[in-house]
Amino acid sequence: MSRFVPQIGAWYQDLNAQLLFEIVALGPDDGTVQIQYLDGEIADLDLESWGDLLLLPAAAPEDWRSAFEIDDHLEPDAMHPIEWGNPVSGIEPEAMVGVEELI
Repeated sequence: MSRFVPQIGAWYQDLNAQLLFEIVALGPDDGTVQIQYLDGEIADLDLESWGDLLLLPAAAPEDWRSAFEIDDHLEPDAMHPIEWGNPVSGIEPEAMVGVEELI
């Protein structure tokens, strides 16, 4: 039986399933706990199901971002998908009509 109060960002190990997961959302209105397993799968639990889990607190694993292909070493000037293929994103106006330069 789980004696832990669910908190967003907390990691736990389900001892029955031998799986690590993180709490990613809480639904205070409907009493749900949304968890995300290390492989990226998301599950919704009601508070009764949460209470039935046999859990241990766990530290976030070193490679928890690998399932989501998140890279810490992205260059600051990397293009974002919204900018890809947009010919207008590289154009800067030479002058703005009706606006004088403030120097």
